[in-house]
Amino acid sequence: MKIEELDYALPRELIAQRPLEDRVGARLLVLERGSARIRHQGFCQIADLLEPRSVLVLNDTRVFPARLVGTKTTGGRLEVLLTRRTSTAGPHERWLALCSGSGRLRAGTRAACGDLRIEITQRMEGGLFEVALQARQGAVREAVDRCGQVPLPPYIDRPVEEEDEASYQTVYARTRGSAAAPTAGMHFTHGLLDTLRSRGHSILTITLHVGPGTFQPVREGRIEEHRMHEEWVRIGREAAMALGRAHEQGRRIVACGTTVVRALEAAADGRGGVRALDGPVNLFIRPGHAFSVVDDLVTNFHLPRSTLLALVMALAGVSTVRAAYAEAVQRRYRFYSYGDAMLVLR
Repeated sequence: MKIEELDYALPRELIAQRPLEDRVGARLLVLERGSARIRHQGFCQIADLLEPRSVLVLNDTRVFPARLVGTKTTGGRLEVLLTRRTSTAGPHERWLALCSGSGRLRAGTRAACGDLRIEITQRMEGGLFEVALQARQGAVREAVDRCGQVPLPPYIDRPVEEEDEASYQTVYARTRGSAAAPTAGMHFTHGLLDTLRSRGHSILTITLHVGPGTFQPVREGRIEEHRMHEEWVRIGREAAMALGRAHEQGRRIVACGTTVVRALEAAADGRGGVRALDGPVNLFIRPGHAFSVVDDLVTNFHLPRSTLLALVMALAGVSTVRAAYAEAVQRRYRFYSYGDAMLVLR
């Protein structure tokens, strides 16, 4: 598949810069992947749009202040996006990170961010660096919380605001570790989740800590050549057993977000259920993938040339998704993290 098939035209003013005041106030484009039929609804109606007794699977990862902006010992700027901790030894921690800044970045580059000391220890594959963190006092985690910032995506063209600490997070976020939010879930409120349960739907949670595997763009000419970064996933034994029972009962599995799709399909047991899992996943789902767990998908609108758009096309078809995106643009939907949503039904 050529990279150009993941392109589409999007007016910049359709990129949502702030969340809606009401999380459930988003619009919802409903796409039936068999017929390619498109309907336009409100996200607040989702409980009535799902197949009766569906099982909604949520990603409970919690975003932490992963963006560090420091000053190098040479006086220049160093920006670090922490993506995954690799080791802890006393007051020191080592992380994989995306780094940018003034001048050349190499092993030995040092900077300070508040009372946190940062040193680049080595350049890794795929544009990542290993960095060593040390707090001048207390634990590294506490220092990161003091000097780190909410890691808003680069297409949100404004400074981080106090409200982002709550709005760039799902209401059910629990397990700390994400460098980006699983944004499809940001449309849910506790009230809407209660409504889903009252209508007979079940809700399960898993964890995938969002990192470069989710947000790094595809740069190769053919998407099959793209290499996915690993992201940490946990699917507990109880959730795995519940998904197996749901499959046996013929209930629809609805993934909330592409991260959930990737986690469930990576843990597929070959019989329609999933295995319990606690470890790294780097499955790249693209057109041609044979889905064995996920039936339906709740998702946002994704960037061109992204693995996320490739995943949605794998589920619903390349031409079908391109037509749906064109209609969303024509109808002035809001795009990306703080934007509107899409429901892909079998």
